[in-house]
Amino acid sequence: MICVAAGELHDRDVVFVGMGLPSLACNLARATHAPNLQLIYESGTIGTRPTRMPLSIGDPALVTGTLMVSSMIDVFELFLQRGHIDVGFLGAAQIDRFANINTTVVGAYDKPAVRLPGSGGASEIAAHARRVLVVMTLDRRAFPERVDFITSRGDRVSRVITDKCIFERDVLTGELVLAAIYPGVTVDDVRSQVGWDLQVRALRDVPPPDRQMLDALTRIRG
Repeated sequence: MICVAAGELHDRDVVFVGMGLPSLACNLARATHAPNLQLIYESGTIGTRPTRMPLSIGDPALVTGTLMVSSMIDVFELFLQRGHIDVGFLGAAQIDRFANINTTVVGAYDKPAVRLPGSGGASEIAAHARRVLVVMTLDRRAFPERVDFITSRGDRVSRVITDKCIFERDVLTGELVLAAIYPGVTVDDVRSQVGWDLQVRALRDVPPPDRQMLDALTRIRG
């Protein structure tokens, strides 16, 4: 999943990075095929080049070697809202058939079963990045027909990369459709973990990552 997500990024892309899996994928891309990838984290680091995986948005590792440290308001107003972000890379607790993202609550908003961290910068990233990628584990609870709360709209989500498959957003219907599966995974395996009538479009197989990519991932993860 992480290797496939890293492969979505191109050298010299400007990427607004979410924490966790997106951060891991972006730093893997920078360590392999995209050394000039420009990473921006919402805490204010521009051209971030951490020597280890950051533990949080406030980790000092984000500052070491960065090109510029600015205020959060500058990151959002001068970079994101002005259209300078090529890719927004996000995670999600839930994502629905129209790629709407929930990172706010599971259950009713006023009496949730689980209260999640909230938007952070995700809603702004989803609204202003030219292309939005989502990386998350495939699980039926995380892929309902409708999310419990729309934290970030899915209009600019182009792909959702999971541990079993890749979904792409159909430009005509706006729905997530199954586009690719990993070795050993079937269409029925994926459909059993999705809460809507999943459509398939020009299904392709995803080759396993090469040794160089796996070795780099091992080094990054420590």
